[in-house]
Amino acid sequence: MTDPATKGPASYFPSIEKKYGKPIAEWQALVRAALPAKHMELVAMLKEQHGMGHGHANAVVAYTLAEDGK
Repeated sequence: MTDPATKGPASYFPSIEKKYGKPIAEWQALVRAALPAKHMELVAMLKEQHGMGHGHANAVVAYTLAEDGK
């Protein structure tokens, strides 16, 4: 989980894990498997194929791409 002082996309991680039942690492693996898709294509994939809300999907994608330097 994240520290209470966490800001930015990672601040959504506890609620994402609770709501969708998978650890963030699994969501990141899905995003990475869909590369080299563009940011909004990845967001759409999480929303359409996994029922994730826009804000949560955007947070996972933004954090994953930033972590990977993309």
